[in-house]
Amino acid sequence: MKETPNILVVCGRNKRRSKTAEALFRKERTFQMQSAGLSPKSPSQISETKVNWSDAILVMEDGHKERVVRTFRHLELPPIFVLHIEDEYDYMQPELIAILEERIPEVLKYEMKMEDW
Repeated sequence: MKETPNILVVCGRNKRRSKTAEALFRKERTFQMQSAGLSPKSPSQISETKVNWSDAILVMEDGHKERVVRTFRHLELPPIFVLHIEDEYDYMQPELIAILEERIPEVLKYEMKMEDW
Protein backbone atom coordinates (compact mmCIF):
# COMPACT_ATOMS: atom_id res chain seq x y z
CA MET A 1 0.00 0.00 0.00
CA LYS A 2 1.44 3.36 -1.04
CA GLU A 3 1.21 5.95 1.72
CA THR A 4 1.23 9.08 -0.45
CA PRO A 5 0.24 8.56 -4.07
CA ASN A 6 1.45 11.02 -6.69
CA ILE A 7 -1.33 12.90 -8.49
CA LEU A 8 -0.72 14.84 -11.70
CA VAL A 9 -3.45 17.36 -12.54
CA VAL A 10 -3.52 18.57 -16.14
CA CYS A 11 -5.26 21.29 -18.14
CA GLY A 12 -4.57 23.04 -21.41
CA ARG A 13 -1.99 25.64 -20.45
CA ASN A 14 -1.30 25.15 -16.71
CA LYS A 15 -2.25 28.73 -15.96
CA ARG A 16 -5.66 28.55 -14.28
CA ARG A 17 -7.39 25.24 -13.54
CA SER A 18 -4.53 22.82 -12.89
CA LYS A 19 -2.43 25.58 -11.31
CA THR A 20 -5.31 26.37 -8.92
CA ALA A 21 -5.66 22.68 -8.05
CA GLU A 22 -1.96 22.39 -7.26
CA ALA A 23 -2.06 25.52 -5.09
CA LEU A 24 -5.11 24.26 -3.19
CA PHE A 25 -3.74 20.79 -2.47
CA ARG A 26 -0.02 21.61 -2.18
CA LYS A 27 0.04 20.93 1.58
CA GLU A 28 -2.17 17.84 1.45
CA ARG A 29 -0.63 15.00 3.45
CA THR A 30 -2.48 12.04 1.92
CA PHE A 31 -1.09 12.58 -1.59
CA GLN A 32 1.51 14.58 -3.52
CA MET A 33 0.25 16.81 -6.33
CA GLN A 34 1.90 18.43 -9.33
CA SER A 35 0.27 20.29 -12.20
CA ALA A 36 1.08 20.47 -15.89
CA GLY A 37 -0.30 21.80 -19.13
CA LEU A 38 -0.65 20.21 -22.54
CA SER A 39 0.47 23.28 -24.48
CA PRO A 40 4.14 23.74 -25.38
CA LYS A 41 3.73 27.26 -23.96
CA SER A 42 2.71 25.93 -20.51
CA PRO A 43 4.87 27.11 -17.60
CA SER A 44 5.03 23.46 -16.55
CA GLN A 45 4.45 21.19 -19.54
CA ILE A 46 3.38 17.55 -19.24
CA SER A 47 6.27 15.17 -19.87
CA GLU A 48 7.21 11.50 -19.72
CA THR A 49 8.92 12.18 -16.41
CA LYS A 50 5.74 13.62 -14.90
CA VAL A 51 3.57 10.85 -16.30
CA ASN A 52 5.94 8.19 -14.95
CA TRP A 53 5.97 9.95 -11.55
CA SER A 54 2.18 9.88 -11.27
CA ASP A 55 -0.01 7.18 -9.78
CA ALA A 56 -3.07 8.89 -11.27
CA ILE A 57 -3.72 11.73 -13.68
CA LEU A 58 -6.64 14.13 -13.28
CA VAL A 59 -7.60 16.08 -16.40
CA MET A 60 -10.16 18.83 -16.79
CA GLU A 61 -11.85 17.77 -20.05
CA ASP A 62 -12.43 14.63 -22.12
CA GLY A 63 -10.20 16.05 -24.86
CA HIS A 64 -7.33 16.35 -22.40
CA LYS A 65 -7.60 12.66 -21.57
CA GLU A 66 -7.59 11.74 -25.25
CA ARG A 67 -4.51 13.88 -25.84
CA VAL A 68 -2.60 12.39 -22.89
CA VAL A 69 -3.42 8.87 -24.06
CA ARG A 70 -2.41 9.66 -27.65
CA THR A 71 0.79 11.50 -26.71
CA PHE A 72 2.02 8.94 -24.20
CA ARG A 73 0.64 5.73 -25.74
CA HIS A 74 4.11 4.21 -25.58
CA LEU A 75 4.02 4.39 -21.75
CA GLU A 76 2.12 2.33 -19.22
CA LEU A 77 -0.29 5.04 -18.16
CA PRO A 78 -1.76 5.34 -14.69
CA PRO A 79 -5.54 5.73 -14.33
CA ILE A 80 -6.79 8.98 -15.88
CA PHE A 81 -9.89 10.66 -14.46
CA VAL A 82 -11.82 13.52 -16.07
CA LEU A 83 -13.00 16.25 -13.67
CA HIS A 84 -15.32 17.87 -16.28
CA ILE A 85 -14.30 21.47 -15.58
CA GLU A 86 -14.56 23.78 -18.58
CA ASP A 87 -12.01 26.53 -19.28
CA GLU A 88 -14.15 29.41 -18.05
CA TYR A 89 -12.53 30.27 -14.72
CA ASP A 90 -9.66 32.47 -13.64
CA TYR A 91 -6.78 31.34 -11.44
CA MET A 92 -8.00 30.94 -7.84
CA GLN A 93 -11.53 32.07 -8.76
CA PRO A 94 -13.82 31.14 -5.83
CA GLU A 95 -16.17 29.12 -8.06
CA LEU A 96 -13.24 27.12 -9.44
CA ILE A 97 -11.90 26.53 -5.93
CA ALA A 98 -15.29 25.22 -4.80
CA ILE A 99 -15.51 22.81 -7.75
CA LEU A 100 -11.96 21.53 -7.27
CA GLU A 101 -12.42 21.10 -3.52
CA GLU A 102 -15.49 19.00 -4.20
CA ARG A 103 -14.39 16.92 -7.18
CA ILE A 104 -10.75 16.08 -6.46
CA PRO A 105 -11.32 14.45 -3.05
CA GLU A 106 -14.38 12.67 -4.47
CA VAL A 107 -12.40 11.21 -7.37
CA LEU A 108 -9.49 10.22 -5.15
CA LYS A 109 -11.69 8.63 -2.52
CA TYR A 110 -14.28 6.85 -4.65
CA GLU A 111 -12.71 6.27 -8.04
CA MET A 112 -9.25 5.35 -6.87
CA LYS A 113 -10.21 3.90 -3.48
CA MET A 114 -7.14 5.52 -1.97
CA GLU A 115 -7.71 3.77 1.35
CA ASP A 116 -6.82 0.50 -0.44
CA TRP A 117 -3.46 1.74 -1.79
